[in-house]
Amino acid sequence: MEDKDFLLFIKKVKDYTSIDLSQYKEAQMKRRLTTLRMKKGYTTFASFFEAMTKDKELFYEFLDRMTINVSEFWRNPNRWEVLEQKFLPDMLRKSRKVKCWSAACSTGEEPYTLAMILAELNAQDSVVLATDIDDGALEKAKKAVYSDRSVRDVPAKYLQKYYRQENLTYHIADPLKKSIRFQKQNLLVDTFDTGFDLIVCRNVMIYFTEEAKHLLYHKFANALKPGGILFVGSTEQIFSPAQYGLESAETFFYRKTEA
Repeated sequence: MEDKDFLLFIKKVKDYTSIDLSQYKEAQMKRRLTTLRMKKGYTTFASFFEAMTKDKELFYEFLDRMTINVSEFWRNPNRWEVLEQKFLPDMLRKSRKVKCWSAACSTGEEPYTLAMILAELNAQDSVVLATDIDDGALEKAKKAVYSDRSVRDVPAKYLQKYYRQENLTYHIADPLKKSIRFQKQNLLVDTFDTGFDLIVCRNVMIYFTEEAKHLLYHKFANALKPGGILFVGSTEQIFSPAQYGLESAETFFYRKTEA
């Protein structure tokens, strides 16, 4: 009975939002959503869904739980250093304006990290697109106000130049905010723009099924220009990247082959 309740919930969510929860690892997703449902006092997923459709705040909380909006600036700093010192300078030698995309950008720490690096490399005119499925996360990203915990790995020169501290919060400088275009997007359903020099999609694929990952890696490869780079998370190594038209360029960086 419990499984039927959850399966019907998956169907209703897909009909209502186009979000296909069956593409996520079931055990993880079911556990997280059961915890939220019980915390809110609903005994079934049917009653939880009905409440979600009437209560916008509850719906946003569902999205937040589903997408695991945990992010920090310069997450895994040594990987961002590789991007800053190797891949972006290579791209900028060919063109002073590069086209970048932060996919599943959560509350904005990742695209702002990228925008700061581009600004330091005198590539402020580059395009940075940042997308996420969660309206609540995107609103937070646009406000660009963060806790001191989020900035703990930010290098001192960046912290001084691109943030304004107010008590225990850090506000992103306005020029940097204007350099990013935030947009709602469902990675599994929506079509992607093309011609990207760089796609950053980190710590997201671990929540998807193998079938969903396979679909997304093909879509990301098609969105990259030849020689473009896909930057993934520290637990998201791509096995057999050649099947997607990619090759390993460095640990957690994959290049679209020129063929």
